[in-house]
Amino acid sequence: MLLDTASLYFRAYFGVPESVKAPDGTPVNAVRGLLEFIDRLVRDHRPDLLVACMDADWRPQWRVDLIPSYKAHRVAEEHPSGPDEEQVPDTLSPQVPVIEAVLDAVGIARVGVAGYEADDVIGTFTARATGPVDIVTGDRDLYQLVDDARGVRVLYPLKGVGTLQITDEAVLREKYGVDGPGYADLALLRGDPSDGLPGVPGIGEKTAAKLLAQFGDVAGIMAAVDDPRSKLTPAQRTRLAQARPYVEVAPKVVRVAGDVPLPPVETALPRTPRDPQAVADLGVRWGLGGSLHRLLTTLGA
Repeated sequence: MLLDTASLYFRAYFGVPESVKAPDGTPVNAVRGLLEFIDRLVRDHRPDLLVACMDADWRPQWRVDLIPSYKAHRVAEEHPSGPDEEQVPDTLSPQVPVIEAVLDAVGIARVGVAGYEADDVIGTFTARATGPVDIVTGDRDLYQLVDDARGVRVLYPLKGVGTLQITDEAVLREKYGVDGPGYADLALLRGDPSDGLPGVPGIGEKTAAKLLAQFGDVAGIMAAVDDPRSKLTPAQRTRLAQARPYVEVAPKVVRVAGDVPLPPVETALPRTPRDPQAVADLGVRWGLGGSLHRLLTTLGA
């Protein structure tokens, strides 16, 4: 089980009241919400291996170099010497180091790699997996990794993590008319305002799905642009031809990396805390109470 950790703690932050606070009055709604999420996921799905995948760089420069608008609307402050600062609610930012400390003390593997997003870490763990993989994320971008033959599914939270959409190829075909790899091509063509991807003007989701069904993939569609006998409409041919510079670079931006240099890490689900004293201290310091206790009980069981 691979957790898109930032996606989940953002959901926890907005789903748990900010009135949930530590003894000193600091909000810990994202911390406690995430612990509740992980507890429920472990109880319901019993993974053998669990990794909390992190955004070491939420907006990698190599993606920005190819498409400058990539996530540009989310930049709070630019840093020429390192990752730009993302717009994050004021009361969420201080909770992230607490989340990291608790995960480390409990012994849940936490992996982020410089220059890469959590999606890329997830993509690489998935590529290396020798058994089934459940990816837990509120980000549809990761639908591209769905693969029935390898047992790769996306568990997409609809309400908390108690109600999950188990996303396999049948769900993707029903909703979007594509399979996992086809979803990346669909996203590339239609664009994604939340990620600053412009897409091909005039090509929406339904048209993109029809073109992919007709021509197979983006490469097939662009080959059809150059083939006067292909059954593209004149407007589609013009739009795709004009968008060629974008279409040529977008695949590397849209598709998650599968070759991230992952550090050696123990991914087995911990039965007992890695650092019991740190767990106890963090529980008291941040008032994590029942949320932390329930997770430890579930892990021990």
